Amino acid sequence: MAGLQPLDKDLNSECRALAEALRQQFEALGVSARRYATRRFINPGTLSRYLAGSRVPPWKFVQDLLIDVAEERGMPATAEAIDVVRSLHRAAQRTSASMSKAVAQLQLQLVDADREARRSSARKDVLDDALVERNQRIADLQVRLNLQSVSADEVDVETALAERDRLAAEVTRLRAQLSEAQARITQAEVRCELLERQLALVEVLRGKDPGEDVFPAVDSVRHLLPADIRPKVLLVDDQPSNLLALTSVLDVPDQELVTASSGHEALKKLLQHEDFAVIILDVQMPDMDGYETAGHIKRRAKSRNIPIIFLTAIGNDPDYSMRGYSVGAVDFIVKPFDPWALRAKVTVFVELYLERRLYRTSKPFLQITAGPG
Repeated sequence: MAGLQPLDKDLNSECRALAEALRQQFEALGVSARRYATRRFINPGTLSRYLAGSRVPPWKFVQDLLIDVAEERGMPATAEAIDVVRSLHRAAQRTSASMSKAVAQLQLQLVDADREARRSSARKDVLDDALVERNQRIADLQVRLNLQSVSADEVDVETALAERDRLAAEVTRLRAQLSEAQARITQAEVRCELLERQLALVEVLRGKDPGEDVFPAVDSVRHLLPADIRPKVLLVDDQPSNLLALTSVLDVPDQELVTASSGHEALKKLLQHEDFAVIILDVQMPDMDGYETAGHIKRRAKSRNIPIIFLTAIGNDPDYSMRGYSVGAVDFIVKPFDPWALRAKVTVFVELYLERRLYRTSKPFLQITAGPG
């Protein structure tokens, strides 16, 4: 059809079925997309996206299209035909709503991370100014002490020494707070970068079934590595139903899932298996909760660099989030989890893992080819 974008090659079955039905109806009009868009006061680009399946149109657009086709053919659409199209539209909307929910979740997390980065940066600026001011006062006091040592005024010297000691204690405290603020800035900036990659990936996965074997971002790296490399993902949850749900979303070829039903079992799995790409860790577990488990993981040299995604039913509570980040988590997802958001998060960490493996694999070759010097 002239003037139409081709069907999006990444469409799932529901969105593809609706797009094909709409294109079949549109073809009966015998007009260009731009001409019909003008007739119906629609942006031509928007119309093309509707008919390419990359965007689910509102039902009003579908109704208008059916009416226009009926007028062109000189006969009304049957009730059965309308019901079929309505069913296709509802199915496509459900798929689109799932992706929109994932995008909304990730965007909310990005907003929180960006806010934390800006807040911590502002606090760092205040602490920087306070530290400069305290150091300047200490320098001024030192000048006074040097002068007072000549006059041997013991009272003034003792007062100045006490003030200098007090200011020195404040400098120590401010430096510790400054270090904490810088750490929070770094953590927040890392989260922002990860979330931006996750959002970009959700856009790539537009229209795909959550259970479909599609990891496009990973594929661009995987083909450069040996075929026997299978990234491992550790899933930790005390509820069998949650482990089953996680597995159903993340079980794809070229990736190995390892499950554990407790913090203790997770620590054993980390000893039994080598080199995990990411750990999905439930926060609320009996005996050893997610925070304690994460603390043990980060204290072990073998596992301290494995990224941890906390799985929590508590919601987007900033206190719980910061507690998670303080014990080593780099991301979190809320129960009941959205399959699109979960898959995007895991895919990004698997991609980063493969990028690190590719770097380690190519580094000796680069050193050899570079030669001495």
